Amino acid sequence: MQRVLIICAACAATAFPAHAEEDGGKSLMERGAELFLEGLRQEMEPAIEDLRGLADQFGPALQSFMQEMGPALAELAAQVQDWSAYEVPEMLPNGDIIIRKKTSREQPDESAPRDDAPSDGVTDI
Repeated sequence: MQRVLIICAACAATAFPAHAEEDGGKSLMERGAELFLEGLRQEMEPAIEDLRGLADQFGPALQSFMQEMGPALAELAAQVQDWSAYEVPEMLPNGDIIIRKKTSREQPDESAPRDDAPSDGVTDI
């Protein structure tokens, strides 16, 4: 989380000098902020390089996973119309994954009469 915030600050630092050049003369606060963000960028450069290395390492594996599993996941998403009707997936000791439907107690049945509905069959509009 801390790395994400620092990366965001570094991105803001690269955009800030371009804006400051348009204004012409810089105030003391602008110069101070620019120096602060430049120092922050220099401090974060090794972490950013590590992040790039991590992306280079895992990028091909993720791309391969999406090529293989993408169509199956798209088919599953097309079949399931309401994700809130299902429990959280559960992995069994043998490796099987079960996704159970929620019981009727947790999900109200649309066809069942409600308790607050009038008993004579007349509904209010």
